[in-house]
Amino acid sequence: MKQFLFTISFIVIMLNAFSQDKYWVFFTDKDGTNFDPYSYFDQKAIDRRLKNNISLYETSDFPVNENYISEVNNLVDSINIITRWFNGVSVFASQVQISDVEKLPFVKDIQPITAQSFVTSYQTDSILTFEENELLDNEMNAFQADYFIDNKIDGSGIRIAVFDAGFPGVDTLRAFEHIRNDNRILKTYDFHKKNENVYDFNHHGTNVLSCIAGKIDGKNLGMATGAEFLLARTEITREIFVEEEYWLAAAEWADKNGADIISSSLGYTVPRYFQKNMDGEFTLVSRAAKMASDKGILVVNAMGNDGDGNWKVVGAPADVEEVLSIGGIDPYTNVCINFSSVGPTADGRLKPNVCAAGEALVAGHRGGVQISYGTSFSTPLITGFAACALQTDTSMTNMELKKNIEKSGHLYPYFDYAHGYGIPQASYFFGEQKPKVDTNFTFQFDDNIIGSGLR
Repeated sequence: MKQFLFTISFIVIMLNAFSQDKYWVFFTDKDGTNFDPYSYFDQKAIDRRLKNNISLYETSDFPVNENYISEVNNLVDSINIITRWFNGVSVFASQVQISDVEKLPFVKDIQPITAQSFVTSYQTDSILTFEENELLDNEMNAFQADYFIDNKIDGSGIRIAVFDAGFPGVDTLRAFEHIRNDNRILKTYDFHKKNENVYDFNHHGTNVLSCIAGKIDGKNLGMATGAEFLLARTEITREIFVEEEYWLAAAEWADKNGADIISSSLGYTVPRYFQKNMDGEFTLVSRAAKMASDKGILVVNAMGNDGDGNWKVVGAPADVEEVLSIGGIDPYTNVCINFSSVGPTADGRLKPNVCAAGEALVAGHRGGVQISYGTSFSTPLITGFAACALQTDTSMTNMELKKNIEKSGHLYPYFDYAHGYGIPQASYFFGEQKPKVDTNFTFQFDDNIIGSGLR
């Protein structure tokens, strides 16, 4: 009996030793690598760096040492993602294999690798009903979108990368015909299947893209109908953590290909993390979003849909200071919609930054339209606004653009942790002053005590 138990225990130990897990392997340096930014980057990526006073020869952009990659690849089961920004690779490996990798002299660190949105909708044909027209008008009027239309501002010349779970129908539907006819979908990539076909899988990305640039029955579903697009499939299933790897890889790809804006209606919370981790630095995807911002890209990200659940608060990477994080409002009242996640961050910073309709009219992946709910749709509405705002003054850096969008909010300079600075107003970008917000409180100062009285 003892011999039998010993044999079983030995088998379990051996199975654990040779089972496949995922790890990040980070390297010590990029010695021996060469980098020519003029052959690597799209010209728009170079222009963006110059505008933001970013060096064209930052070490984080240099390629990962091919010899390091090769030696690691010889020891592990497979390599999934290679990251220039963080100088490493993600791998599938057993405990025995990763122990061998750890001994390599150029390995700096090894870390074990231990989407928030929803759509509830109904779909109709392409002739808008009274209710659909009312909803769409409420969405657009809240932004003063006519200011952009009247001044022929539609995001032209602005390049937007959209990260999502798939874009079925974007290559065929009438809602995107104007984009296809102008060849403004410049590049696509599926980071899971490692090919360029993104026109399949989950229709969430189709709905999202329509809120940036779609058209239906001659009406705009989003404001940036003239923008250029990079479409990336980064989401697959609820497989833990791998989507964050794909998000990072897509961010590097978007940077290389000249994106001005990243639109991400994605978020990462439970079961990966705790609320205390939402500090803008803890998660991989937050560090990736911070790096993208450091490269001069405006990252626009959904707050999440946990306001009426147990989680409640902002998810990653909306927790990053430099990210323009978007809350959801009821388009009929302009008050925070019940499911929208709230701030502040774990370290007490303001989130969301601004807000938009969390109930939106979107293009259906089989034609027609549907009404969908989530900060997933607030986010692309703001993305379209941001592209138009940038078109009014392309000399703005990404952080200047973020700050100006905040200043254009209808509540600014006031804010709260459900609405941020409120709904961005297009008139701000044409030099018009917003009406003064009537406050419902006063402050009373008495030495070191601050008192407040409601009015």
